[in-house]
Amino acid sequence: MYAVVRTGGKQYRVQSGSVLEVEKLPGEVGDNVELSEVLMVADGEKVTVGRPLVDGALVSGEIVAQGRGPKLIVFKKKRRQGYQKTQGHRQSLTKIQVKDIKA
Repeated sequence: MYAVVRTGGKQYRVQSGSVLEVEKLPGEVGDNVELSEVLMVADGEKVTVGRPLVDGALVSGEIVAQGRGPKLIVFKKKRRQGYQKTQGHRQSLTKIQVKDIKA
């Protein structure tokens, strides 16, 4: 059984026991988290697609870690204008282990 969930503006395919990194969610390590925006649930041959969400579907999991992603360099330049700007960015991430999918 697997599901497609939406969190942080992105979609993820999850199944029971999988670990995924999503944009930061509130909570501490060990807390339970519920993802209620379930777009699709597949159980063997039976596939349920929501319009836009599947009614009553829920994905529950546990927060494994709170951290930050790799540093990205953002460089902007306009040629022949003497303009250049450098910035750095690190996205805050939450690592979740999926425990159960309820259709």
